[in-house]
Amino acid sequence: MTDKRSFKLRRSILSVPGHRPNMHQKAVVSAADVVMLDLEDSVPIEEKESARKAVVASLKDLDWGQKIVTVRINAIDTPFAYRDLLAVVELAGNHIDTVVVPKIDHPGDIHFVSRMLDGIEGQYGYNKRIGIEANIESAKGLAAIDDIAAASRRIETLVFGIADYSASIGARLVSLSGHGENEGTLYPGHRWHFVMSRIVMTAKAYGLSAIDAAYGNFKDLNGLKTAATQACALGFDGKWAIHPGQIDTINQVFAPTAQEIARAKSVIKAYNEAKAAGLGAVAVEGRMVDAATLRMAQQLFEQAKALKLD
Repeated sequence: MTDKRSFKLRRSILSVPGHRPNMHQKAVVSAADVVMLDLEDSVPIEEKESARKAVVASLKDLDWGQKIVTVRINAIDTPFAYRDLLAVVELAGNHIDTVVVPKIDHPGDIHFVSRMLDGIEGQYGYNKRIGIEANIESAKGLAAIDDIAAASRRIETLVFGIADYSASIGARLVSLSGHGENEGTLYPGHRWHFVMSRIVMTAKAYGLSAIDAAYGNFKDLNGLKTAATQACALGFDGKWAIHPGQIDTINQVFAPTAQEIARAKSVIKAYNEAKAAGLGAVAVEGRMVDAATLRMAQQLFEQAKALKLD
């Protein structure tokens, strides 16, 4: 099943604690493509209610411009998730692009959020449909990933949650944060290659974006660049950031270079000329170009247009 959806630029996703409105203001002027106002892990239990109020105020009062604005609710199996949806989406749904749902183990989690959004949008007459971003953070979630991806037409992205996934399978903790650092010291290869490839494969099969987990050591930009480059090579569209200082590195890695754009233009031009001549494939610089090559070139060129690099 494939479902071509409108292209949205999601190179960098900056996670901002919901109870810290001063950080919301800084996120507005950051270079992040997406700002995620977080109600989950970064918010202490005693601050959950104040975080909802702060997020609603920021959604309504700040000028988010062209940024994608998302809200991460708490996990569905907590007493906070349904209140997050009611308190935030009811009051500020017109300002939200997607709801990020963490720790999804079952498509029923998506069904619950989607039905809640149906009711809220119907009651308040919102003029756009709020999307869902599904976080794959456990062995159960990965095992059910196809059913999760197909659970609702609201789903726009699949996101890898590396720390919780590591805990779910009993993997060794090799860094303070558990978010992707020091991997080379433990395993002779890419420890998460299978998981990440599975997420990307499923996302692209269902016409969704794939987003990589955050890199925990925000002072290690070289490590971040390596992790982002690997994710990009595997087919991810972007990566979470936990600090504004990570945004430029992530944006650079996930943006096409001038050389790549020129190559994409050559592929598109050559293929169109071949098609007009009744040919199914053509050689460009001694290399075969066919329909599969064209799709890759078009995807890259679409990203370049969104970045005004074309």
